[in-house]
Amino acid sequence: MLLSLILGAVAAVADIFGGLVLVRANWEKRYLRYFVALGAGFMLAVAFLEMLPESMKFSVKWAPVLVLAGYCAIHLLEHTIVPHFHFGEETHHDEFVSAHTSYSVLGGLAIHALFDGVAIASGFVLSNLLGWLIFLAIFLHKVPEGFTVASVMMASGGSRNAAVIAASVLATATLLGVLVIGILPSWVEAGLPLSAGVAIYVAATDLVPEVNREPGIRMALVFFAGVLLFLLLRLLLPAA
Repeated sequence: MLLSLILGAVAAVADIFGGLVLVRANWEKRYLRYFVALGAGFMLAVAFLEMLPESMKFSVKWAPVLVLAGYCAIHLLEHTIVPHFHFGEETHHDEFVSAHTSYSVLGGLAIHALFDGVAIASGFVLSNLLGWLIFLAIFLHKVPEGFTVASVMMASGGSRNAAVIAASVLATATLLGVLVIGILPSWVEAGLPLSAGVAIYVAATDLVPEVNREPGIRMALVFFAGVLLFLLLRLLLPAA
């Protein structure tokens, strides 16, 4: 549990850092695109090649149902309850003029961040290797996540302080997710497949479209580099 908390805290700090990237004008925001592409490839590989097989060991019948439930829950939050959501800097200021909308986006991302923490802790309940792989997959998209929520808050007229606070809310939700599984490890049987569904959604539906928006093949190559990075780590690291 201690290791899960430490790594959950690292992931949480990445959320806050993403918010600071937007708030501080001197940061190079274009580098976030590489985090998005690399994180998308790595996360998709972890979800399909590690989280899904481990989830199926619990129940061949119910694990796929929970994976689908996790996927659908995030889709409902991001595109039904919270319309016009996407990762990256929010430039459509006319779509985010109300505080209600910005707080809805924050709520949707907070639940997403909660499952990030659940995924990290669930991985370590099963094995150190799985825990580390899930942590790396989540860490790679945490900076763009914090950047996103800060951007939406500012696009709705919020202050720079409000943007950083919003990113801090995501950090807190991540730690809360770690604590839930740390205190109730038996919940891993539901937490891991639900988190797998969330991870698949975030990688394939949120992150990959951002990669595809970039002209040329550079971002696509970085995406495949994320997949290859996972495969390389899986070959080099001993099973645990």
